[in-house]
Amino acid sequence: MASLLQGRLPISQDVLLMQKGTMMRKVRSKNWKKLRYFRLQEDGMTISHARQVGARAKASFSISDVETVRNGHESELLRSLAEEFPLEQGFTIVFHGRRSNLDLVANNVEEAQIWMKGLQLLVDFVTNMDQQERLDQWLSDWFQRGDKNQDGRMSFHEVQRLLRLMNVEMEQEHAFQLFQAADTSQSDTLEGQEFIEFYKALTKRVEVLELFGNFSADGQKLTLLEFVDFLQEEQKEGDHASDLALELIDRHEPSESGKLRHVLSMDGFLSYLYSKDGDIFNPSCLPIYQDMTQPLNHYYINSSHNTYLVGDQLCGQSSVEGYIRALKRGCRCVEVDVWDGPSGEPVVYHGHTLTSRILFKEVVATLAQYAFQELQKKILVKGKKLSTLEEDLEEEEELETELEGEQEPELESQFESETQELSPRSKDKNEKKSKAILCPSLSALVIYTKTVSFYNFTHSKEHYRFYELSSFSETKAKNLIKETGNQFVQHNAWQLSRVYPSGLRTDSSNYNPQEFWNAGCQMVAMNVQTAGLEMDIYDGLFRQNGGCGYVLKPDFLRDTQSSFHPERPISPFKAQTLQIQVISGQQLPKVDKTKEGSIVDPLVRVEIFGVRPDTTRQETSYVENNGFNPYWGQTLCFQLLVPELAMLRFLVKDYNWTSRNDFIGQYTLPWTCMQQGERVLPPLAKPLTLAAFLMLSSYAFPGYRHIHLLSKDGTSLHPASLFVHICMLEGLREVES
Repeated sequence: MASLLQGRLPISQDVLLMQKGTMMRKVRSKNWKKLRYFRLQEDGMTISHARQVGARAKASFSISDVETVRNGHESELLRSLAEEFPLEQGFTIVFHGRRSNLDLVANNVEEAQIWMKGLQLLVDFVTNMDQQERLDQWLSDWFQRGDKNQDGRMSFHEVQRLLRLMNVEMEQEHAFQLFQAADTSQSDTLEGQEFIEFYKALTKRVEVLELFGNFSADGQKLTLLEFVDFLQEEQKEGDHASDLALELIDRHEPSESGKLRHVLSMDGFLSYLYSKDGDIFNPSCLPIYQDMTQPLNHYYINSSHNTYLVGDQLCGQSSVEGYIRALKRGCRCVEVDVWDGPSGEPVVYHGHTLTSRILFKEVVATLAQYAFQELQKKILVKGKKLSTLEEDLEEEEELETELEGEQEPELESQFESETQELSPRSKDKNEKKSKAILCPSLSALVIYTKTVSFYNFTHSKEHYRFYELSSFSETKAKNLIKETGNQFVQHNAWQLSRVYPSGLRTDSSNYNPQEFWNAGCQMVAMNVQTAGLEMDIYDGLFRQNGGCGYVLKPDFLRDTQSSFHPERPISPFKAQTLQIQVISGQQLPKVDKTKEGSIVDPLVRVEIFGVRPDTTRQETSYVENNGFNPYWGQTLCFQLLVPELAMLRFLVKDYNWTSRNDFIGQYTLPWTCMQQGERVLPPLAKPLTLAAFLMLSSYAFPGYRHIHLLSKDGTSLHPASLFVHICMLEGLREVES
């Protein structure tokens, strides 16, 4: 079958030459450089590779996997081989998520340019695809996988195999009935539009059909008035529902005649529910929507720890790629550990470890290229600063005064302090403080974000300035939150704090950032190279506000007189109750793609992360052998004291009674970014008491929403999704199911 995107794919001489194929050298390291035959397949969306021309080819990657294409000069690896291969003949394919880059070297500059321009043309096309084009591409990919003999059509035997690949367990008789109904040519095979009709029959959404039928008089379409009724009654869109209905019909109705008649077909209704208009994430939170004129310490700041590392903390690789990836994912505070290198050339690495080293000048060049995209063309250099003699004497006097009458403090473990951080106090008050050897020219760059040692909150208030900052190990920060949480909140309302992972996390694991956000810590530094729950929460918070890397803290964390204590939050009037009905799932991916016969048994876990009393989780039962269109229809209920700090995570797992449930997909977002309708009262049969009125007016209904799942790496698992209904109620109350 030709690609469903045929006729819409960009065609150029470069693309046509890519489809003929090219021998190129695949480079993994200085010692691993092997010739491979790369070719763009007929679908225009898949790159295959083989050991040589005519050999059996394997799919290497899909165009949708590619983020961008870089020339050879931008590759660390290819630059290291510049004497062996001209950089003009090399290029790098950069993938979404944490997948390693692919470095290739063509036989000549012309071939390299053909692939670079052709690939970028296709990548730009995929990036700008609309919803229907993305679905068509997804179907084409599945057809390519199911069409085992690659003859452009699918027999029933191939369809049965495809169903297993797609996580569908279906009785053979029923599958054959759907196959025959779609085989209008009666050729005993499916091709083109026949396969599309088979897919539509396979993905019939009974729960959406029922919802559609509740508002459609004829069961075929929603008139304008019927659609307005749905938007008001279910989505709670309020008085503007009539204008919104016209916009949505024009946006989602596939039929031109339907648009002219202002009606919405079932396909259009499903398109609306599945689109950004029906997404759980509020579209108004996607662009920069927050006040960006407040002091820097009023924002959470997307921050990275040991940014140069792409592996572990002891023997891992240092690379400028760490900076590129961190900056492109919205990181606004990166770490550069500068040390003396050979011949006086400064290098960057994790000091006193076996991590590899990169040149400081390469890091600076990388920052110059990538750090300013969307930003304000300004950089603040954070670090220690060489002090004057007067400052040294003044600090010693202050310390001697403060240490009198105090018990000797315990020194943190050497593993709990970063190499660039000095121990705040010496064991003997008469012993001179050790001084770091700093480069004067680097020290001179530190102006507004000078690192200052933390002794206690009173000392900071009396002696430090608002534009200075202190760094805390995760252990130190946790202890401060537990012992003096309210003081930490007040401190973070006027001065910057940076929290970094424990030195014991040699595997580059992460802590949960939520605990430190609860206290208002702005720069909670993460090992962004390590995927997992912690980075899901982190990415979830910074998904809002244009992905700019700055998120305004709640007002009670910006008040220097705040009474808020993260460990003992007093129930404020903004406490809320949340009801989530997990209805169904769509096109969930297989956990183990190598096992054709294995089909997932999915369950959904909803997790809340916030202040300690709010942190909880609940889950549905599992659906046996159905990852394609599982149905749960189960309601989960949560009560929150501080919803402004809550993160909501939807996790889909494959149930396994013999071992840990396997990860399928997830989506995490701030409570404050859930799409909600207006608060409107339902028709009343009789007058209400004041108490009853207040209770009814406190309902907010996000309504029916789709949740588009992400992989462990945070990349899209399109079209995998969950369908839910959400209802919120202000206050902590019993809510009927």
